[in-house]
Order: sequence, then structure tokens, then C-alpha cells
Amino acid sequence: MSAFGPSSARPGLAEILTFYSHPDSWGSGVAAALMTETLRHLRNDKFAQVHLWTLRDTPRSRHFYAKCGFTERGTARTHDFGDGTPLDQVEYERVC
Repeated sequence: MSAFGPSSARPGLAEILTFYSHPDSWGSGVAAALMTETLRHLRNDKFAQVHLWTLRDTPRSRHFYAKCGFTERGTARTHDFGDGTPLDQVEYERVC
């Protein structure tokens, strides 16, 4: 599952808001295919650049985004997902 659209924080860029695949599919190429389709949709919507945030302490997701051509911007933030526990996130971006 992916959700994406115009970035509210970085005008002119797209943002991938959510990106998930079921753990049973990890390593099968499903997530890579989903990313390919997500980027295709963003290009069709005339976006040239996309960014996303991922948890700092998730090496698997960070490796996946790097493998998909995203680079870490060096920007970090803390985000509370509603349970009162702030989590550190890092930002990645790439050309669509």
C-alpha cells in the first residue's frame, strides 16, 4: 500500500506519505514493484522530485529506500503518531 501526493512541507515536490508491504512479501520484489508504480504515478502527475520520512531506527526500510534510489537529505524530525511516544524520523528524496 502506498499513499502519496503534493508535499505540504516542500511545495513543488511530491511526498510519499505511507508505504507498506506485508512482511510475508518482504524480499519477493512486491515492494520494489509497488515503488515503481508509485513513482510512475508521480511522474504522470508531473512531479519531478519526491521525498518521504521514515523511522530512524528501521534499517530495513532505510536500506530499501536507498536501493530504490532515494538519498538521505540529512534532515531529521521527531513525530508523535498519537500514542504519546515521539519517534525520530529521517528524510529521503529522489528524482521521480
